[in-house]
Amino acid sequence: MKVLVTGSNGQLGYDVVKRLMLQNIECLGVDIGDFDIIDKDQVNKAVSNYMPDVVVHCAAYTAVDRAEDERELCHNINVIGTQNIADACKTVNAKMVYISTDYVFDGEGEKPFEVTDKPNPINYYGQTKYEGELAVQRTLQKYFIVRISWVFGINGNNFVKTMLKLGKERDEISVVADQIGSPTYTYDLAKLLVEMIKTDKYGIYHATNEGYCSWYEFSCEIFKQAGIDIKVIPIRTEDYPTKARRPKNSRLSKESLSYFNQLPRWEKTLSNFLKSS
Repeated sequence: MKVLVTGSNGQLGYDVVKRLMLQNIECLGVDIGDFDIIDKDQVNKAVSNYMPDVVVHCAAYTAVDRAEDERELCHNINVIGTQNIADACKTVNAKMVYISTDYVFDGEGEKPFEVTDKPNPINYYGQTKYEGELAVQRTLQKYFIVRISWVFGINGNNFVKTMLKLGKERDEISVVADQIGSPTYTYDLAKLLVEMIKTDKYGIYHATNEGYCSWYEFSCEIFKQAGIDIKVIPIRTEDYPTKARRPKNSRLSKESLSYFNQLPRWEKTLSNFLKSS
């Protein structure tokens, strides 16, 4: 098996490449310096030269707030870029893994969103990721669409690293307490994705670590496990306005993952992250 991983310098792509190498699966990690996914010719050339059996497409525009202003760039990367990757996969008959997001939903209610629920993107970034999903579905039959949320990993910036930094700089911090979701460690996600690509269990999946919490509860657990003494003040979403709307309900049902190994609880996996970072 040969696997091409886009966005290999990002949090998830980095861990996917590491996991593949650990399992002695031939892989090639590529990023913006290797070819531009917006350029169809560059994509076709890169994919046809490598001839992968699988493409794990982690590359994306992920600056959620900036996306509200940089709409053309966000659309080009997340929609046109994804279409180019899907077309190239079709040409070489490769499986495709497309990484999507909880932001394809509106974040209303309290029930975990099922893979069968109709998307209603909460912001422009979510809209482009959903359009990317549609591009994959209309182009390919051999695809895995994997929606994830609240991701943190060794490589790159994330909420955990930000909290650890602020914990050293401040005596108190305010964190939103009415947005609920599942913190998800890219190490665990990478293991799942590599497990998936060995199968033909194609379709849409929700993949996060087990358990739910608020950003406030997540930050409290980070400080507790890291041994940082800081006062954490819970606030409402309305008290922390952002350019792009954020979902209050980011719960994703993992019923679809029943065929695969369950991801560990987020508290346990946070501990693993802190030990390895």
